[in-house]
Amino acid sequence: MIRARFVLCLIVAGLLAGVVHAQDSLSQNSAAKSGSSASAPEKADPARSDQVILKVGDVQVTRAEFESRISEIEPGADPDKGPSDKDRHKLGDDYASVIMLSQQATANHLESSPEVSRQLAVARMQVLSDAEFANLMRQADPTTEEISKYYSDHLSDYDTVHIRRLFVWKRRGNAKDGPVLSSQAARARADRIRQEQAAGTSEKNLSADLIKSGEGMLDPEPLIFSRGGLSPQMEKVAFSLKEGEWSEVEDTPAAVLLIQLVNRDRRQLGQVSSAIEKNLQGEKLQALLDDLKKNAGIWMDEQYFGTAVAPVPGAQRRTSDPPSELQKSARKRGKQQ
Repeated sequence: MIRARFVLCLIVAGLLAGVVHAQDSLSQNSAAKSGSSASAPEKADPARSDQVILKVGDVQVTRAEFESRISEIEPGADPDKGPSDKDRHKLGDDYASVIMLSQQATANHLESSPEVSRQLAVARMQVLSDAEFANLMRQADPTTEEISKYYSDHLSDYDTVHIRRLFVWKRRGNAKDGPVLSSQAARARADRIRQEQAAGTSEKNLSADLIKSGEGMLDPEPLIFSRGGLSPQMEKVAFSLKEGEWSEVEDTPAAVLLIQLVNRDRRQLGQVSSAIEKNLQGEKLQALLDDLKKNAGIWMDEQYFGTAVAPVPGAQRRTSDPPSELQKSARKRGKQQ
């Protein structure tokens, strides 16, 4: 796999141009080193980046050139510490093979063939496109002040709630089973649990008793949710409660669901700065791209491409309401049973 990726990446990167450059460099060096080619190659010095470590005909490759191209293909790879001698030799052989083949292609004037010319043009366009995109990404980097201001302007987006859920079943997961509790009994059971909690009974004991009876489920420990982490209905209730307060969220033929707000919190800037940075960079990058498109004079044949479809308001939001907490819990219980 490494061999195939190495060869492919080198070809796409336009190694033909590199070969020509290397050949020109060799011509300049040959006059100052007349007769040296006949002598035995000097031993490579690992500390010298300009040490020639590979030759293919008249083309010389330095250690720096070789390792820089390896690092582009295998990011973070250290030729000295990473690959074994066998792996390094295979990479060197791959590199030499690509140079050899590109030299032969140049000798055969293959770069003038329509297909190769097209591929080289596409590769060049892609490399330049990627380079400009990277340049725009750097321009779009938000400053520390911009990140801090965004956080200050959107404080409520980073609120979190610590809630405890109480499910009291009216019917078991299997629809064929009879009811567990009537609607009135389910509400009464939920009221007793809240009263026992207020009297000092631990949530762990209440949870264990409720599960043992088969009548419901109570979170022994509060769960933490950020905005967007709950269903719209549940989120609305959770973020409107006062600490310690209970509220009913759903009452269906299957169960009654109540939640208690244990406490609320807010994620600090240091916890969300990375996400804010990405969002701001994306917005600024899109603005830069839109501006470039306006000034680029882009035209598209609508008969061929079709007309642009206007974005539907809220199209990126949920296309349908997510399953309720009761539905999720019922499905889970059904699998367990």
